[in-house]
Amino acid sequence: MFDIFDKCVEESKKHVFRTQEELEARLGELQREMKAAGIPTMVVFEGWSASGKGSRISRLIYHLDPRGFKVHTMTKPSDEEKRYPVMHRYWQKLPSEGNIAIFDRSWYRCFDFVEGKKSKNDEELKIYNILDFESQLTAEGYLLVKIFLHISADEQKKRFNKLKSVKSTAWRIKKPDIKQNENYVKVYRMFCEMLDRTNTPNAPWHVVNTADGDAATAQVFSIVIEAMEQALEQKSRGLAINPAVFPVSAPVKPQVSVSLKDIDLAAAVADRSYKKRLKALQEQLFMLQNELYRRRIPLVIAYEGWDAAGKGGNIKRVAQALDPRGYEVIPISAPTEEERSHHFLWRFWRVLPKNGHTAIFDRSWYGRVMVERIEGFITEERKQQAYDEINRFEYSLTQFGTIVIKFWLHIDSDEQLVRFTARQNTPSKQWKITDEDWRNRAKWSEYEAAVDEMIAKTNTPNAPWIIIESNDKKYARLRTLEELIAIIEKRLSENDGMPPDYRS
Repeated sequence: MFDIFDKCVEESKKHVFRTQEELEARLGELQREMKAAGIPTMVVFEGWSASGKGSRISRLIYHLDPRGFKVHTMTKPSDEEKRYPVMHRYWQKLPSEGNIAIFDRSWYRCFDFVEGKKSKNDEELKIYNILDFESQLTAEGYLLVKIFLHISADEQKKRFNKLKSVKSTAWRIKKPDIKQNENYVKVYRMFCEMLDRTNTPNAPWHVVNTADGDAATAQVFSIVIEAMEQALEQKSRGLAINPAVFPVSAPVKPQVSVSLKDIDLAAAVADRSYKKRLKALQEQLFMLQNELYRRRIPLVIAYEGWDAAGKGGNIKRVAQALDPRGYEVIPISAPTEEERSHHFLWRFWRVLPKNGHTAIFDRSWYGRVMVERIEGFITEERKQQAYDEINRFEYSLTQFGTIVIKFWLHIDSDEQLVRFTARQNTPSKQWKITDEDWRNRAKWSEYEAAVDEMIAKTNTPNAPWIIIESNDKKYARLRTLEELIAIIEKRLSENDGMPPDYRS
């Protein structure tokens, strides 16, 4: 069992002794080396109230190039932030490759130990979200340094009294701080449990006793420096920076799926009935969108499919049904330089819809296991990890209450050739066909195998794949609308709103 006092003693004996001047000089050198190596670093400061987080951070950043770091002070989430999944605001603050993010409090602030006990399910979900977030980052090569600052109950009370005695600092002591000191023993046990459950090989906790401020500062410098040195050594040897990945078991298991070759594409719809049916379905979807907004349920629709499968026209018919104030269509192309310098899911977390709103993705995070896989941009190991990361990403969304709907628009090779040729021979549509489209077509069998594996490994109960037969575009549009309506109606019939709110 994790014990804060024991860890303080253990931590104080671990680090090589260097003078403060040596530590400060080495920190500046390492920042430049980490920048050159492209290793993103996150330093998290947690601990007791009045344990000196601000002082330790100030001393640390004084010796860093301000162009390469950013400090994030995490207060309680705003009303706007509460409209997104719990980890959304932390994904926004990820540093790019070679840069440093320093957190004065972090995702651990979801543990509030003085405002009443939450249910066991709430606590388990918090732990899951934290372990998942940290394992996703470290798997991608982020260095995550977590520091817990410790003081005794007497020392905390002494610091509170000192702060309260000066008018300019009295405001810093809040009622929860006082309650924390009054319930010190109970909170101590809770902190021990939290640290124990989140002390993983890829993101271990370092506990520093701050009774002696100068000694604590030297220890913090040593912790950060030694973590950076180890990361640089690992990368120079071609090894993973972190010793472990995904310390939590997978939350969902894929269900049975079918091969694309087994899909019957003969389905079609008569032109005379298409417009009438389309209008009726769009009107129905519009009413459901209003109900989703009323109940504050977010909706994510991800479109994937073959080139020329009709994604654009299909999305257009869905969007026509929606109130434009409540949805956004998000086209996804190759990642930009900035996006490549972050975790591959970063750009998708940034554009998630808030509750009650809809996001329609024209291509999605599945490019990781299709285009990037076939073009050789990721290794086999990272591809397999990506399946797990995607399942976890979608699980996090659905745990928040998001409806996740994934469409694969399927056509056969002959139909694609017909459409490619028509585009090439029609001046107004030639912009739709590129050399890359023809190059991808030559890899049809590779893509087919990749799609089969993708669906098999990410076809989960909470976010299943729906294969839309799209040789007939009009049939595909109607079927898509029907599936959307059926899934939304099922969700609305199951409950009358969001899951229990476990955010703080």
